[in-house]
Amino acid sequence: MKTTEHPADSLEDRLIDFAVRIIAIAAQLPPTRASEHISRQILRSGTAPAPNYGEARGAESRADFVHKLKIAVKELNETSVWLKMTMRANLAARERVDPAIDECRQLIRILSASIQTARRNARTLGT
Repeated sequence: MKTTEHPADSLEDRLIDFAVRIIAIAAQLPPTRASEHISRQILRSGTAPAPNYGEARGAESRADFVHKLKIAVKELNETSVWLKMTMRANLAARERVDPAIDECRQLIRILSASIQTARRNARTLGT
């Protein structure tokens, strides 16, 4: 009998895969001063959502859960801007960056929906 993966595990894996994609993009940037700056920034913001989500899964309260998810969304939003900047500055190929931007947007929508659900449940339960 095959067990199904919990949706939270699946989302965590997706965030880790996104971080790995960001690492690969950063590694392929040209060796210029601008690229090095962007590389550091995109590595920081693009790899942060996965561990923040991991922390959210172990949150001590619903408010803590929402707070940690909001941090992950902020990091994804920042990553999206760095990816767009990378592409507009012609530092990375569009065919490499566009899929990362798309995945970033999808992850933002998923986490934002989770935040809204948690808030709605908090109001319903009166916590």
